[in-house]
Amino acid sequence: MAHGDITHVEIPVDDLAKATEFYSQIFGWRITESEGFEGYPMWQAPNGVSGGALTAREEGFMQPRSVIEVDSIDEALAKVEQLGGTVTLPKAPITPTSWWAVFTDPDGNSIGLFEGEM
Repeated sequence: MAHGDITHVEIPVDDLAKATEFYSQIFGWRITESEGFEGYPMWQAPNGVSGGALTAREEGFMQPRSVIEVDSIDEALAKVEQLGGTVTLPKAPITPTSWWAVFTDPDGNSIGLFEGEM
């Protein structure tokens, strides 16, 4: 369903355990503490790509908006809602062969989804 390919992204969260479960179930990420950086849990996508972390939310932190590639936006959005997230932009076309959507996770982060070919 989802391969979760992205580059480095830090997602600020209030509850690390809840966020770990949320993102692991949606994208199949394996989330473990980074070697050499105590308290810095890194994610790894099922294809082995790694480059991001879940971090404690800091007041005044500028949240980046990230876009994560999935095999099926419809399936990913269904899991988002099932796990307590909110769809903020339903699946919409970009080109005849690609689509995007946006959801808000339970911690209030806005995350984009991409499906298709550009």
